[in-house]
Amino acid sequence: MTSDKTNQDQKVDNAKAQMRKGMLEYCTLLILAKNEAYASQIIHLLKEAELIVVEGTLYPLLNRLKKENMLQYRWEESPQGPPRKYYEITPEGLKFLDHLDISWNSLAESIEKIKTVNPKNL
Repeated sequence: MTSDKTNQDQKVDNAKAQMRKGMLEYCTLLILAKNEAYASQIIHLLKEAELIVVEGTLYPLLNRLKKENMLQYRWEESPQGPPRKYYEITPEGLKFLDHLDISWNSLAESIEKIKTVNPKNL
């Protein structure tokens, strides 16, 4: 019984990790739409929201979004340590985020429909 529970827990953990990974881009853009931030701040906010992320996951995403002109950055001297790279969303990134908002809302509605439907009533 214990191995079945452990196996099920692992499957659930894997599914949750995949869902979080899929939402990382959207959530990062949501954070940056509110205010510019450096990577450690973004990671902190994602962890607070229980979207656990390690730097190794976020930096490639930030670099890709920069290459796609969704983000830009600037360097700022830090009173503690090396300069910080502050990311901010671009106008193109805001347009993309609007599309992601529409997609998220549509997906959430679809899931709610599926959760409430009873196949016996079809």
